[in-house]
Amino acid sequence: MQKVPLTVVGADLLKQELQQLKSVARPAVIEAIAEARSHGDLSENAEYDAAKEKQGFIEGRIAEIEHKLSLAHVIDPKEIHAEGKVVFGATVTLEDLETEEVVTYQIVGEDEADIKERKIFVGSPIARALIGKEEGDVAEVQAPGGVREYEVMTVQYI
Repeated sequence: MQKVPLTVVGADLLKQELQQLKSVARPAVIEAIAEARSHGDLSENAEYDAAKEKQGFIEGRIAEIEHKLSLAHVIDPKEIHAEGKVVFGATVTLEDLETEEVVTYQIVGEDEADIKERKIFVGSPIARALIGKEEGDVAEVQAPGGVREYEVMTVQYI
C-alpha cells in the first residue's frame, strides 16, 4: 500500500470532514429517508430516491476519507530538516523569469491542494519540477503554453 502524504493541517481537515459526515450528514440523510418512506409508495417517490442517492455519496466519502487516513503519512513542515531543499510541505517563493512575477506556494497532498490558497499538489508539474531544488536554482516547468522557468527565491518549512 502506498502512503498518502498529508500535512498536519490537511490531516486535521480530513478528520474534521469525517466527523461532520458521521455526526451531522449521515443522521440527517437517515432522517430524510425515514421521512420519505412515510409518504408511501417508494417506486414513484423522488424524495426517497434523492435521499438514497445522497446517502450513497456520504457513505462513499466516509469510506474514502477513512481509507486515506489509514494510509496517511502525516508530515509536519516545521519538523522538516531538508537543508534548504524543496520537499513535501515546504513553502517556496518563486520568481517567473519571463514575467518577473513572484509567487509563493506550499507543496501539499492531493486533498489539501487549493490554488487560491497557494497550496499546490505534490504531483503537479510545478511541484515535481521544484522537488530537490534549493534557493537560487532554476526549475523548468512544462506548462500548456510551453516551458516556464522559475527561480527559487526562498524555501521555508513553516
